[in-house]
Amino acid sequence: MPDTRRALRLSLVPLAFLSAFALESLAPSVGSAAEKGRLSEPGGGMPANDPVQRSLDRFRMSIQRLTLENGLRLVLAPDQNAKTVAVSVTYGVGSRDEGPGQSGFAHLFEHMMFQGSARVAKGQHFTLISERGGSLNGTTSADRTNYFEVLPSSELQLALWLEADRMRALAVNAENFENQRAVVKEEYRMRYENTAYMTGMMRLGELTFAEYPPYTRPTIGSMQDLDAAKLEWVKTFYDTHYAPKNAVLAVSGDFDADEAVKLARQYFGNIDKPVTARAPLPPMPAKVTPRKDVVKDANAKTPGFYFGFLIPPARTPEHYALELAVAILADGESSRLERLLVRDRAVAQRVSAWTHDYVGADQLAITAVLTEKAKLADVEKLVEAEIAKLATTPVSAAELQKVTTRVRSSFVFGLQTNLSRATRLGEYESYFGDARLLGLELAQYQSVTPAEIQAAVKKYLGPERRQLVEVVPADAASANSVPKLAPAPASAPASAPASAAAPAPAKGPPAAPAPAAKKGGAK
Repeated sequence: MPDTRRALRLSLVPLAFLSAFALESLAPSVGSAAEKGRLSEPGGGMPANDPVQRSLDRFRMSIQRLTLENGLRLVLAPDQNAKTVAVSVTYGVGSRDEGPGQSGFAHLFEHMMFQGSARVAKGQHFTLISERGGSLNGTTSADRTNYFEVLPSSELQLALWLEADRMRALAVNAENFENQRAVVKEEYRMRYENTAYMTGMMRLGELTFAEYPPYTRPTIGSMQDLDAAKLEWVKTFYDTHYAPKNAVLAVSGDFDADEAVKLARQYFGNIDKPVTARAPLPPMPAKVTPRKDVVKDANAKTPGFYFGFLIPPARTPEHYALELAVAILADGESSRLERLLVRDRAVAQRVSAWTHDYVGADQLAITAVLTEKAKLADVEKLVEAEIAKLATTPVSAAELQKVTTRVRSSFVFGLQTNLSRATRLGEYESYFGDARLLGLELAQYQSVTPAEIQAAVKKYLGPERRQLVEVVPADAASANSVPKLAPAPASAPASAPASAAAPAPAKGPPAAPAPAAKKGGAK
């Protein structure tokens, strides 16, 4: 599944669902926790006057955190109002952890993890979940890989049993490796080689992260590395990264916390695998060299371009300000670039902007696909001028209010389902060491001032730091060729649905221990 990082995905939705967070009884005692693995007490703090923030505070207070003796971190977010349960296992491994010549390994493992394990036959992970009315998948990014299931609340035991079995003993063999290598290569052809403007986006990643190597390579990897990969390397990658000490198990929905801890100890507690310490991320580089490149694209019908900027990591004050700048520039029909380029001048078919929200230095990108008669240089100057306006003139109170309202709605919508809560909590625990920080995010956006936006744009989005990739339609002679990129390109994380790689269902249930029997249907 593509893991499109947050581009301020703004959708106006009702806020009423947050009343589900308002239950005061969502902090179970979990009396069965051992002394070494006792659940932590959530952080306090007086609720804000804002009703949504008060609901988020109650949600934050309900979150329970526990570390098992083998290092596995548990994050529990009970909510008896939703009669399903979501399980997300987040491993601290992504494309930034791949060695030389091994690009795409983290993504390859997303597929490998559905090919069977010690007590689960090939394809049976899918059938056991689907037969009980559930769904499942996995995604890969530069910073992590996660796997998740959503099931009726009576089936938590099954999800934990399945996740523990593939953490303990995945079926890493030649047959599965060759099968999934072929699947990933086909995904590369479909999503990149045969998709308009994608080679340009990959090239932008190369340029943006030229001074920041951890994020230079794309999550999808390269054809050369996939062809050269050896089974021994894949086994080593699994043994190095897929261990309890490198994982977060997050559970959200209708479940009992004491029972969840008991099951986690039963299935995960005896997994004892060493883990190699993750290489620390380097600091933000002091200097960035601006670059330009032109990519010929056989799939593009009209020219387009990308601006790329290296910006500070996620969850830093300047990053919040730049995310709001992204929304001002290109979120929605009333955004500045949408009005100027698409509606008023009709020089662009579409325009968008985003950040990846990486744990290390991040990328802010702006892209436009032009109309037939528009000139690249002219449209680039228009975009550059709009960025300059943000750097020289503070945003009006009305425009900032409009953007923060949309951010508020998007943030609330992003926590609407048990699955979204489980995956986000797992990420925050893995990335920042405390899942409860998620409940404080909205306040960070709402506290950004016009002066902070102006200062961040001026500091990071100037032409002296800009990377430019122009995409031009390939001529007829090269229509059947694929543009050649420099080694180790980088782009937004991408990963095909794991279900797309699933083989035919296996017969029979797991041998032992027997998972919970099916009880009722999904709601």
